Amino acid sequence: MNYLDEYRDAKACAIRLGWIREAVTRPHVIMEVCGGQTHAILRYGLDRMLPRELELVHGPGCPVCVTALETIDRAHAIAATPGVLFASFGDMLRVPGSRTDLLASRARGADVRVVYSPLDALELARANPDRRVVFFAIGFETTAPANAMALIQARRGRVDNFSMLASHVLVPPAIASILQSPDNRVEAFLGPGHVCAITGIGAYESLAARFHVPIAITGFEPVDLLDGVLAVVRQLERGTATVENVYRRTVSADGNRAACAALAEVFDVTARSWRGIGAIPRSGYRINEAYRAHDAERVFDVGEIVTREPEACVSGLVLRGVKKPSDCPAFGNRCTPQTPLGATMVSAEGACAAYYQHGRRPRDGEPA
Repeated sequence: MNYLDEYRDAKACAIRLGWIREAVTRPHVIMEVCGGQTHAILRYGLDRMLPRELELVHGPGCPVCVTALETIDRAHAIAATPGVLFASFGDMLRVPGSRTDLLASRARGADVRVVYSPLDALELARANPDRRVVFFAIGFETTAPANAMALIQARRGRVDNFSMLASHVLVPPAIASILQSPDNRVEAFLGPGHVCAITGIGAYESLAARFHVPIAITGFEPVDLLDGVLAVVRQLERGTATVENVYRRTVSADGNRAACAALAEVFDVTARSWRGIGAIPRSGYRINEAYRAHDAERVFDVGEIVTREPEACVSGLVLRGVKKPSDCPAFGNRCTPQTPLGATMVSAEGACAAYYQHGRRPRDGEPA
């Protein structure tokens, strides 16, 4: 990013805030989909600079947070299997399952390693041919291509001791699910620029047309986010509903065709269960039949998975934009980053962690 400072420029932000104030005539509820956008909004205080008529709510765009509890419990069971070397990104280690987390599993003797890419996990498999190496592959359309390429390389290189526990989820079906919910309040969306850099914007154009909802594809810097808010506010005030790409330096209409080709080779679209939300049709990827030998869900029989979610956690309502993290009675006392009840508090992209980190606890006389 050679010119990053221009997207954090205070004068540029002030100009856009002025334009937004001029455009707003009535209340609107806007959802930023991505957890990275949530953290940026709170870090720079953008939500407190916007006109009071505008409410920003936080969506399900944290891949750690929405990984199904059953999948997390399955990961723990596989990691505890003798002879397994379980590799994961670091942000999954403290995510609570029904009874434990991967960090506690490692303390009890499971061989759990932190890696920085799926290719690191593949290299572990090559270096340990007597071990069964499993990579925990989560995320949205952004991380899926790299995981697909790791499986392609494993198959081509005949690395038979490498498999992947895949739990990829797709953003557009989640947006559709939110809009179809009877308790939905969201009127417009700030779309995830990093996802659209892979997929393009076609699916979002379909959503805008189907639900008559404005969507602005935006990035993660203050100017990007304010451009997105301005775009959807102007549409809401005019009564129009289209997709505006305000992140053109990164996102093209067609996305990354090579990445999409890798996804098509390795994955099938399937229904997925989202933690706190439930099952959403055609909202995820699963490893296809051609790559089944590298599908940890098929390779390992860990028996029936019985899940148990903490009753006090309202992360599902947070992920759907129905509640704010500070609306939760457990927020900041029973549930903290050190003692998380749900993934939205432990994840680096979680809305609850963002509220805690940036001190967004409700003050006397102030809404959450």
